[in-house]
Amino acid sequence: MAEKKDYYATLGVGKNATEDEIKAAYKKLVKQYHPDLHPGDKLAAEKFKEINEANEVLSDKQKRAAYDYEREHPGMGGAGGFGGFGGGGFGGFGDIFDSIFQGFGGGASVQRDTTGEDIQREMTLSFMDAAKGCVKEFTYMRNEPCPTCSGTGAKNGTAFKTCEKCGGKGQVRFTQDTMFGRTVRVGACPDCGGRGKIVTDKCPDCKGRGYQRKETTVTFNIPAGVDTNSYIKKRGYGQASTEGGAPGDLIVVFRVEPHKIFQRKNMDLYVDLPIPFATAALGGTVKVPDINDAFEYTIPEGTQNGTTFTIRGKGLKTRNGTGNLYLRVFVEVPTKLSKEQKRRIEEAGEACEIKQYDRAKKYADNVSALYGKNAYKK
Repeated sequence: MAEKKDYYATLGVGKNATEDEIKAAYKKLVKQYHPDLHPGDKLAAEKFKEINEANEVLSDKQKRAAYDYEREHPGMGGAGGFGGFGGGGFGGFGDIFDSIFQGFGGGASVQRDTTGEDIQREMTLSFMDAAKGCVKEFTYMRNEPCPTCSGTGAKNGTAFKTCEKCGGKGQVRFTQDTMFGRTVRVGACPDCGGRGKIVTDKCPDCKGRGYQRKETTVTFNIPAGVDTNSYIKKRGYGQASTEGGAPGDLIVVFRVEPHKIFQRKNMDLYVDLPIPFATAALGGTVKVPDINDAFEYTIPEGTQNGTTFTIRGKGLKTRNGTGNLYLRVFVEVPTKLSKEQKRRIEEAGEACEIKQYDRAKKYADNVSALYGKNAYKK
């Protein structure tokens, strides 16, 4: 008999975990492995499925008790004296464990996911298209549900019958009696392949497959503010199901190109603004770009290199709010000067000598205090 799955290990809790501990562990793992956070990641999808399966058993007192009993008494036939199940009414734990997944007392069939596979593609956007929002067409190849037979694979969409073996459920129970007891598993019906129906006359257009390989064009309304690795989903535009279910989804992941002027962090924009030496010293008006246009901004006199100015409401405008624009000032110091220009700068420097001397002296004193006497001179 195959070894039972360790649901406690799946949720990362001990076998004596309380209901609250199980609930908290489940919520944490669901947030971590939810398919919407890992589009196209089959390993994450499988992990998410295992987490839900473990929680389904451990969060239910009856199912957990039956599971714990089987872990302690693997393969035992009969459950006399266990939790009020005494009396020999069960032919073995296979029946008990089967009832867990069939629904206690209800005998409901297990529902299989027959949805087609998702398709994940990448779309490159310019910085401005991503920032302001846009409408884009996207063309790709996929297995599209056959329009002639509506994805059934049957001629005219009606030439099929209900599978007699599974009664249209697509699932059958496989039971086997062994020396260790009875084992029961549920699997796809071998006659209909899990569809629940059998085609009696195949569709001439898709040859009974239920889909056709076609080029598909989809229009996306891309909202303002999308960024690299954000994505948009178009439901029903993935691969057609091979088992008669709904098509999967199309997931388009965005890659945003960098901009020559703007840098972005969430909804905020950053601009490195070079200004002339004279403007930094005396103040003045400069032109500053934003997403839509350019506007005038006043630089105060005495602005130092590296100063950052905040302009509220001039960042990206998205459904979640509006960001700010940050101007990082870089003072351009002239490198090639004529003799006359040098003379004038020297005269200006002499006029500011007392203030400059006080600053330099204070800096030297601070350095000396930090590293020791005469450290500044060294």
